[in-house]
Amino acid sequence: MSNPKISLGRPRIRRRTPRDLIVVLAFAGACTTGRDAAPGSGTQPSDTIKSVVAADSVSSPKAGAAPTIPAAAPVALATPDTGTPHLIAGRTKHDSLAFVSTVAFGRRQAAKWPEPPTPLPGSILPAKRIIAFYGNPLSKRMGVLGEYPSDEMLSKLDSIVRLWQEADPSTPVQPALHLIAVVAQGSAGRDGMYRARMDSALIEKVYGWAQSRHALLFLDVQVAKSTMQRELPHLMPFLARPDVHLGMDAEFSMHYAAEGHLPSKRIGQFDAADVNWVSQQLRQLVTEKKLPPKVLVVHRWTKAMISNASAIEIDPRVQIVMHMDGWGPPWMKFESYRDYIDLEPVEFTGFKLFFHNDVKRGDPLLTPGELLWLRPRPLYIQYQ
Repeated sequence: MSNPKISLGRPRIRRRTPRDLIVVLAFAGACTTGRDAAPGSGTQPSDTIKSVVAADSVSSPKAGAAPTIPAAAPVALATPDTGTPHLIAGRTKHDSLAFVSTVAFGRRQAAKWPEPPTPLPGSILPAKRIIAFYGNPLSKRMGVLGEYPSDEMLSKLDSIVRLWQEADPSTPVQPALHLIAVVAQGSAGRDGMYRARMDSALIEKVYGWAQSRHALLFLDVQVAKSTMQRELPHLMPFLARPDVHLGMDAEFSMHYAAEGHLPSKRIGQFDAADVNWVSQQLRQLVTEKKLPPKVLVVHRWTKAMISNASAIEIDPRVQIVMHMDGWGPPWMKFESYRDYIDLEPVEFTGFKLFFHNDVKRGDPLLTPGELLWLRPRPLYIQYQ
């Protein structure tokens, strides 16, 4: 395969509804400074619990500044789930109300989450939390993975990994690189599929970066007018490695309600049947190659992006992460986690943070201490 030039095209355009306001753009950004507010001991709150804003001072970075890493206090995780949720200083009243609502809903919803199957030997989740840097080395605009020289990028990953380990010492951190291996395009290409496959040399390069940090590699697929059935076979030789996993991005699946539209002109969609087909292929691979279980990350930031989510099949050979992938102010991200991840339980959960877009209105980047209040606690955290 040749190494295609990534065509970014126009900024992503979205229809917005009251519940679908979080949008995603393929850019990276700068982190804020400040100390995390850590979950502590206390009494079990009711639906009317009040959030407590930490007294720490927080400032937003100047435009164009390189990400700086906020300090983090160690977290004493209460068992059973108790304590009054905390936000860092500088959050708005809207942020606080959405935060309290999301935490309270997650605590009520806990009983409705299905019991996950007993983890098989070599399973990553729930024993560890995955911290991933996302993007593509061919573009500085698609995420932190390609925004900086590899050594600098990996150093920043080291810092974020330490930050999470300090925030939650009870859960070991597993670093990861999340490469967009099939990229949706603004041009049709020779086969009219509006996507570009990254060549083996690029994937091997990023895999080498991951190995230098004992990190996992995730290969992300934006099918556009293609399908997972067409794209997955090209990635199977890499997925046969024990430390390579998969992501599928519904935003660029131009099928179902998005049929007939071009990438970025309408939000895409996968059905549970698509997730189940991919999971079945990974299960078979795990069995045939005697591999440890695979992690499958499914991007979601609107309800319609994944239809029939309750029909997604769970199997211990493939650990499914429903990943809240959207940028915006904190209140919007909290509400999206509540409405599109927690409301429709699948298995494990993820949360995405955008170094630049999440702070473009002056909001400090959400901290590990704040995200650890969510229920269920996200075990896959992705930075773009």
